[in-house]
Amino acid sequence: MLSVNIICVGKLKESYLREAVDEYSKRMKPLCKLNIIELPEERVGDNPSQSEIERTVSAESERIMQKLSKGDYVIAMCVEGRNISSEELSARIEDISMQSSTVDLVIGGSWGLSDKLKSRADLKLSMGKMTFPHQLCRVMLLEQLYRAFQISKGTKYHK
Repeated sequence: MLSVNIICVGKLKESYLREAVDEYSKRMKPLCKLNIIELPEERVGDNPSQSEIERTVSAESERIMQKLSKGDYVIAMCVEGRNISSEELSARIEDISMQSSTVDLVIGGSWGLSDKLKSRADLKLSMGKMTFPHQLCRVMLLEQLYRAFQISKGTKYHK
């Protein structure tokens, strides 16, 4: 069974987001070994300088990289990543499961991921050109992963 690690920065603050994550996590149990790894967010002021932002992104990305194992397939969720369909994600996950026993999907903090971390990624994905709160992205990613597994199984979930 494929291990799926969602490695993300920050805790979910809103109860409705936590409930959605819990629901999709429950649905994923028979499909994969799901782990959600929350890492602490760096604290910055209301108007951080560019150097503070860079320090924040670097520190958060370093903590993420410590959670990656050498043989893992790493997918970085980032704005400059590829846009793919749910069907393409499903096919990609099937392919990944033939190459690796673990896939790590990485969601950075509100300032994103470092170039070093993005270069470590085997695939960079984007959720589109619109901007979403990074906490909502966790729910969206879980739903798309669940959908991808359902597409592979040929169920009616994906219409």
